Amino acid sequence: MNDMTEQDLAAAGTAPQTQELAQALAASQAEVEALRAELDETNRGVLALYAELDAQADNLRQATELKSRFLAYMSHEFRTPIGAIQSIARILQDRIDGPLTEEQEKQVRFIQTTSAEFADMVNDLLDLAKVEAGRIEVSPAWFEMVDVFSALRGMFKPVITNPDVVLIFEEPQNVPKLVSDDRKLAQILRNFISNALKFTQHGEIRVSAKRISETSVQFAVADTGIGIAPEFHHAIFRDYSQIDSPIQKRLRGTGLGLSLSKRLAELLGGDVALESEAQKGSTFYVTIPISVTAATPPVATESPSS
Repeated sequence: MNDMTEQDLAAAGTAPQTQELAQALAASQAEVEALRAELDETNRGVLALYAELDAQADNLRQATELKSRFLAYMSHEFRTPIGAIQSIARILQDRIDGPLTEEQEKQVRFIQTTSAEFADMVNDLLDLAKVEAGRIEVSPAWFEMVDVFSALRGMFKPVITNPDVVLIFEEPQNVPKLVSDDRKLAQILRNFISNALKFTQHGEIRVSAKRISETSVQFAVADTGIGIAPEFHHAIFRDYSQIDSPIQKRLRGTGLGLSLSKRLAELLGGDVALESEAQKGSTFYVTIPISVTAATPPVATESPSS
């Protein structure tokens, strides 16, 4: 023992430390390997999840395309019998085949009203299918807002049969010529006005337009109808959404008019909004840019299409 050198003593003293270090290093390597294996397993799970999501997305796209094709097909098929019904009703109303009794005239008016509502539903379904399939394009052109209001006024004049309701078109306030798709804008306002006429039994429906910024114009359709409670506002522009009320049950529809209006407004670079309280009327807004961006340059138009 006395013959051990200082180096031997140092080596003997550090041997336990080296062994402990080696053991710790081995444990760390084992832990790293375990973490690596866990990470590899997680990566495989993520890849499997991505594959599943891709498959679900593909299935969803196929289902959406199938629904759009079905809606488009059925809408086209419905248009023929609806047109026939409307034509026959007009012939009866014009008394081409002879006079009508008071009760017969009442029934013919009912046929005309119902077929017109049915035609609107079919058109909404067809337009929604086109929007979802990306087949609706914006066709911008220069037009005056007063011309759109004039066309809408003429369209709704024969439709308003309730003497207790008046439809008012205000003079547009500081609204310049617009470069947008007048057909789609007219369709949005037409949906708003039709909706207001359904749920307004007394009072007025007021249509207005005003410039709210250097680049935007806002249109409003305000009514004195039954109104919409705040808890329903979030769903009013959703597909097939309808409010559960006695008058709503009596006046059934597809619930697509407002949803379609929102999508058309977005195609024009704008949006829709609502202000309403139960029993205090409603105001529906659509805001669009004065000039919509499009691939093709605008062309002048004599008058808007409704």
